[in-house]
Amino acid sequence: MAESDIENLIGLLAKLPGLGPRSARRAALHLVKNRDRLMSPLARALAQTAETIRTCSDCGNLDSIDPCALCRDERRDRAVICVVEDVADLWAIERTASYRGLYHVLGGVLSALDGIGPDDLRVPHLATRADADAVREVILALPATVDGQTTAHYIGDRLAPLSITVSGIAHGVPVGGELDYLDDGTLQQALKARRPVAG
Repeated sequence: MAESDIENLIGLLAKLPGLGPRSARRAALHLVKNRDRLMSPLARALAQTAETIRTCSDCGNLDSIDPCALCRDERRDRAVICVVEDVADLWAIERTASYRGLYHVLGGVLSALDGIGPDDLRVPHLATRADADAVREVILALPATVDGQTTAHYIGDRLAPLSITVSGIAHGVPVGGELDYLDDGTLQQALKARRPVAG
């Protein structure tokens, strides 16, 4: 028996991150009940995005233009490149509105378990970009995982011959975080990254 259109929609929605079968059913029902106001515009936006979105050849961000709007923005500090694992990490940093440099999306982290080596990431392109005259610092904003830190060390070694600063973001206790609710790894990292308190 052929799958109905609504079952097909539910099945596709269930493949999205954070949506299981029950949530997908609720979302599908909401879309169907709001066809004109929500479902049709969403379908048009999905089709349009599927046609126009591309990966920036400079930084790896997603945009409808190449180079992306961030790389084209002349107000950004071209002397600093922030290296992230994925586009979602780039978007998270942009939401803070506290960083005004450029980005470099690796497209993953080194992982022997998953068979991801240096050639599978955009590390050579990063080395080329970092070797440009204007670049003075590369910030490694990679996950505080074994694979993330292995990748950070690899990149640090790869960029060592260049006369630039390679720094890493701080990991530890979040603002407003209570110690009792933090995992052991976060607490351990926070203790290692301690700094003097002005008195």
